[in-house]
Amino acid sequence: MTRLLLSLGLLAIFLLCLYGMWRGWQRRARRQAEVLPEFPQPPAETGATMLETTGVYVGTTIGEDWQDRVAVGDIGHRAEATLKLTENGVLVERTGASALWIPVEQVTSARTARGLAGKVMTADGLLVVRWQLGDKVLDTGFRGDDKDVYEQWVQALGDSA
Repeated sequence: MTRLLLSLGLLAIFLLCLYGMWRGWQRRARRQAEVLPEFPQPPAETGATMLETTGVYVGTTIGEDWQDRVAVGDIGHRAEATLKLTENGVLVERTGASALWIPVEQVTSARTARGLAGKVMTADGLLVVRWQLGDKVLDTGFRGDDKDVYEQWVQALGDSA
């Protein structure tokens, strides 16, 4: 009987922790929705594709804080994705989630990084696109299947910025 009560108590604590994490995520999303402008929708015609790679969309963070993940909508959800650089912007087509569109005029730079949004890799394991959404600076991270293409992306986005 004591083991049953102890097991039920531990289960209750575990469920309470899960509930607290869920509430925190919801609160973060509401707080960010108040200060962030609406994310741009992909246009019907994105232009010719100049670069394309597959991998995992890691997340989008606010400004210099590599762990302040954007939680608005489904932007905060990791997903397998295809990253495309087109004439008009950067398109992240995510599996099981909405596409993320970054117009070329909002891109400010690109770099490689070790970590973003709680995801830490080996040196230069992530491609990070820095862009402007209203008055907020955002970093969008992508872990490519082929990291050898990162330099092409950094050069191409540096030229478009």
